[in-house]
Amino acid sequence: MPNFQYQSLTSSGESRAGTLAASDRVDAIRQLLGRGETAVQIDALKDGKSAKKKATSFRFIQSSSAASPTSGILRRSDHPSVGRTDLGNFIRELATALEAGLPLMQSLRTVRRQAAGHAMPIILDYLIERIEAGDPLHQAAQDYGAPFDDMTVGMLRAADASGRMSEVLHQLAELLERSVELRREVLGATLYPMIVAGLIGISATILVTVLVPKLIEPLQGQIRMPWPTQVLLSIASFLGSYWYWALIGIVLSVFGWRTWSSTPQNRYRIDYYKLQAPLVGKLLRDVAVARFTRTLGTLTSAGLPILESLRITNATLGNVAMMSAIDEVAEEVTAGKSLADPLEKSGLFPPLLIQVINLGERSGKLDSMLIHAATAFDRQVNNSVKIFTKALPPVLLIVMALMGGFVLAAILLPLLELQSMVG
Repeated sequence: MPNFQYQSLTSSGESRAGTLAASDRVDAIRQLLGRGETAVQIDALKDGKSAKKKATSFRFIQSSSAASPTSGILRRSDHPSVGRTDLGNFIRELATALEAGLPLMQSLRTVRRQAAGHAMPIILDYLIERIEAGDPLHQAAQDYGAPFDDMTVGMLRAADASGRMSEVLHQLAELLERSVELRREVLGATLYPMIVAGLIGISATILVTVLVPKLIEPLQGQIRMPWPTQVLLSIASFLGSYWYWALIGIVLSVFGWRTWSSTPQNRYRIDYYKLQAPLVGKLLRDVAVARFTRTLGTLTSAGLPILESLRITNATLGNVAMMSAIDEVAEEVTAGKSLADPLEKSGLFPPLLIQVINLGERSGKLDSMLIHAATAFDRQVNNSVKIFTKALPPVLLIVMALMGGFVLAAILLPLLELQSMVG
């Protein structure tokens, strides 16, 4: 039987240390709890020496929360995270195991045996230990932290409370998978335009600082330079002589922008004007509305109260203006008003969503109608992404053509002026 080195605290606060034999770490914790001691740190011993490893050595602290009756395992000092794709896969596997009739602990252990990578085994070990100690799954996930955000913890809480854990976990997995798909679609839509914009910037810099000065320098003093040529020569002269000031100005501008945009009022203005921007605003709005509709429908169908569902959904919007509107909606709902009216007053949500919520409230089938509407909004997101990807390249080409035309005019106009003088 393996040996474990431990540090613990007695009920009187006295610190103790030693070794004990146990089948595993959970059994060691049980033995300490049976002696009235709280585990602080437990390390497996190998060949008589402590085998401390970052992935297997756990350190615990005692919680002061009355909601956790266990006096042992509450937090771990090292908690690696995983991406939403891995988290969705874990939730899906756990839901499948529960759907097959396995108890929660056995399901977690089954998923743990198949876990790959560095982070996921550590996360599962932590959850197993916490649940073994008597904590519910949502509490263990909340105490662990990332990757379990408010939405995930809320869904796990609903799974614990509703008695439909496998069904709710399948809904959570679908929500996480759809969120990953949306991010990939938006990234795919913006990647090419970002590359083109970067190439435009590099080309413009080379033309202004290198090409134009070399072509125009022999003509200086012979003719009167046209204003496009004077502009480019002034820019090239400034960058050549005072490039460090330009660099300092860029750094200060970035720092000043971040400082200015970090205040809530300015962040609200920026996000509001993003929604009003042509082309980009519609894409951002459609993505946020699709995420809002699916998340709210999933949470309410899992049995969470509407106010808590709104609070959790609000954190997934990613736009301060829309988040502020949802805060006002929650206040109106708390006062006994309907959900549709304050959403309509905000002017930030599409009429279809308002109509769906209005019909759902009247019929008492808000959750199912939201989930059905989310499919329609997902199709709208796909259409918006296609429009964005097709419309943006021509816009960038127009910008590039205007820049190239300005540089070409700055080069050709002095040559034409010189030709007219000679002629």
